Amino acid sequence: MSQRTPYPLLSKHEIDGFFGLFVDNLVQLLLIVGLCGSLCGMHGEDAYLLYGRVLPGAAVSILFGNLFYAWQARRLALREHRGDVTALPYGINTPSLLVYVFFVMFPVYRETGDAELAWRMGLIACVGSGLIEFAGAFIAERVRRSTPRAALLTTLAGIAIGFISMTFALQIWQYAMISMLPLAIILATYFSKTKFPADIPGGLWAISLGTLLYWLLPASIVGADASAQTLAVAWQQRGLSWPYWAGGDVLRAVSLDENGASWIGYLAVMIPMGLFNLVGSLQNLESAEAAGDTYGTKSSLAVNGAGTIIAAFFGSCFPTTIYIGHPGWKELGARAGYSVLNGIAICLICFTGMLLFISELIPLEACVPIVLWIGVIITAQAFTASPSKHAPAVAIGLFPAIAAWGQTIMSGTFALVANQGENSAGGTTMQSILASTDPGGGLESQVSGFLIHGLNILQQGYIFTCMILAAISVSLIERQFVRAAVWSAIAAMLSYLGVIHAYQLQGNAVDFLFRGMTPDPAAALFPATNIALGYLLMSITFLLCRRLRSFGDLEKAAASASQAAKPHA
Repeated sequence: MSQRTPYPLLSKHEIDGFFGLFVDNLVQLLLIVGLCGSLCGMHGEDAYLLYGRVLPGAAVSILFGNLFYAWQARRLALREHRGDVTALPYGINTPSLLVYVFFVMFPVYRETGDAELAWRMGLIACVGSGLIEFAGAFIAERVRRSTPRAALLTTLAGIAIGFISMTFALQIWQYAMISMLPLAIILATYFSKTKFPADIPGGLWAISLGTLLYWLLPASIVGADASAQTLAVAWQQRGLSWPYWAGGDVLRAVSLDENGASWIGYLAVMIPMGLFNLVGSLQNLESAEAAGDTYGTKSSLAVNGAGTIIAAFFGSCFPTTIYIGHPGWKELGARAGYSVLNGIAICLICFTGMLLFISELIPLEACVPIVLWIGVIITAQAFTASPSKHAPAVAIGLFPAIAAWGQTIMSGTFALVANQGENSAGGTTMQSILASTDPGGGLESQVSGFLIHGLNILQQGYIFTCMILAAISVSLIERQFVRAAVWSAIAAMLSYLGVIHAYQLQGNAVDFLFRGMTPDPAAALFPATNIALGYLLMSITFLLCRRLRSFGDLEKAAASASQAAKPHA
């Protein structure tokens, strides 16, 4: 670039960013393999659905998004004459992955025993989410302009604390002999800016040394078993799998002639997940702008939705999305090259069947300190990028996301107990425990002092709840009582419709309960009507506060006028 700051296609600082993003995507792919194989019947004769369709399709969509956002970053760098522009991170959407497996694909397979039908229903869910995200791109900027930055960033901070930092921190300390040396290198690299020998990036040193410890030390010391035999088996299972065009399968799944109206029943899952993904991506764009990189809302979100649609038409059931963590990757020194490298690497391992080999060769525990660092930066940004007086608003917005993490742990524990006791009379589930411990339907049941029902309430639609609580708080800090009342009214409407707080509990499954939908007759139901009324009371209170402030201002004005009218001595 003549008379402009150089923006290289690839630099050594991209390596740390690449490893962080690659590890994140690798975890999602391994999760897909585990869940689809065990819950959706994609094993044995039906394993081709997983390795020949889902994984290659996911790779195509990841490559598409990574290339676009790398091009977008380079374009921004050229336009603004900057060399520090970081591409938006992009990959598989974890919440959608879990929800579509547990609430779309698994129920279909459980009822029909047909893995291919479960796969097709997953494709429909993926297309639906992509269409909602694509359509929402054209109105999202208006939402972004009217929402305080603290409200947009607090959700990401809550997710970073619970679902990223805390999750990986547990792994680091459990597998200390693999993870704590890499953690020390990462912290020294990015807190103290220490440079390591041969000018090799700290992330590469961290992963290399962690992997070396994994293979050299006994399993009794590292807490994990490095097996050369397992590695050899994984190597033998590799094989080429090219992308599969699934357009015909999508159309057959939509056809009412073949599958009846079965897919329509899953709109209750597709619509909220599409909205959640849209809002989450919007928050990530705000996070990128707070870090110094301002990207167009419409184009970024439209391509985000298009990537999800492409995933479905190439055989993947799982939406892709703009990732949380842009400021973290920016701190790592990543620019645009890390995004391109990630897309190419994911394609190579999915097209060649090397996924299991890579996962056996490099221990996840050696990589997680990088992702932990990403979570730390995201959390810090919510406070530093917002006005300091809005810090309490960020703090209050964290609670629903942290509750969602706690509820995830709790429901997983209940499910584990239920599986272990399934041969006993009736087994043990969250629903049965709540019913047996509290005659009022479980509303007062507690675990270590925490209300189980309260965790379920805050977990449902927490992405919206975090944002709304923080927006109300910012409005009150700024003494904008009408805005606070409007946000409260929005929360009341969402609660009444069942988008937030409402749920139905069947066994251990906490599912949506939308207004007007037919509930499961065997489920415990909580329509959240009382919470909607509570938000309305909040809205009325804030409007009264405005009146009180106006009355107080009049009193002050009258007192000032009276003081001014007094004769001076």
